[in-house]
Amino acid sequence: MAGRLEGKVAVITGGGSGIGRATTLRFLSEGACVVVADYNPASGEETVSLAKEEGYGDRVLFLRTDVAEEAQVVSALQAAVQRWGRLDCVFNNAGVGGAFGPITHITVEDWDYTFAVLVRGVFLGIKHAARIMKAQGQGGTIINTASIAGLSGGDGPQAYSAAKAAVINLTRATAIELAPFRIRVNAICPGGILTPLIHRGNPEPLRAFLQKFQPWPEAGQPEHIAGVALFLASDDAHFVTGAAIVADGGATACGAFAARHLRDGSPLPMEGLVGVDRGTTGEMPVLRPLSGGE
Repeated sequence: MAGRLEGKVAVITGGGSGIGRATTLRFLSEGACVVVADYNPASGEETVSLAKEEGYGDRVLFLRTDVAEEAQVVSALQAAVQRWGRLDCVFNNAGVGGAFGPITHITVEDWDYTFAVLVRGVFLGIKHAARIMKAQGQGGTIINTASIAGLSGGDGPQAYSAAKAAVINLTRATAIELAPFRIRVNAICPGGILTPLIHRGNPEPLRAFLQKFQPWPEAGQPEHIAGVALFLASDDAHFVTGAAIVADGGATACGAFAARHLRDGSPLPMEGLVGVDRGTTGEMPVLRPLSGGE
């Protein structure tokens, strides 16, 4: 029986870990060919190794990619075309935690870094995917990772929340522009997902936190978001474009500021600190404690 993505070619940014890795493996299992575009060579190659163990070695390729650099995004997309002759899906998923701390203490450099990865990276992915797909003349699908933090003001740091809100609106605007070319553009808004981006190799404390974060009685897993991405990449989503699909275990159903309402008074991660979180890029975060009067 043919998979739901049989013969399709996809590029997944941030494919080295977490949601990106889970989606890569799910797309491969459904018949797709996948370029894993990730900043971290170690995690990117690990994803490819896992794919090869499953027998997908001839349908997966890793390319080190900084999504904030236009030439590198172009190279990743062109690699798919050169290897497999076409491009059907781009999943703009690469992300970092970015700048955090009181708004009075966040540096311009950390703010700009956050937007470069989370917003410019999505813009570049849409721009160059659309160019290729329009030239092919057969449509395509673009998926962007947003967040429930982009839907309210209380479920993430300021820079991260603002960037994810920008991703949602960019998704809607470009969906309108690209609809005549049968190019679908959608966003996924995950809630708390147990990925290396947040657990840093120690998942159990975060698992307990995330189980309090939403009504659904288990922590979100990368595979849960991969399932949503599969739907959006498949022909089952033929009439779906301009959507921001929430996958959060019911967190947003609890209303605004769900994180504080549901966390049972326990401290939020990185509370009392200021700095920048560079995620799973392999680069160290910058953490600075706030003094007592700040």
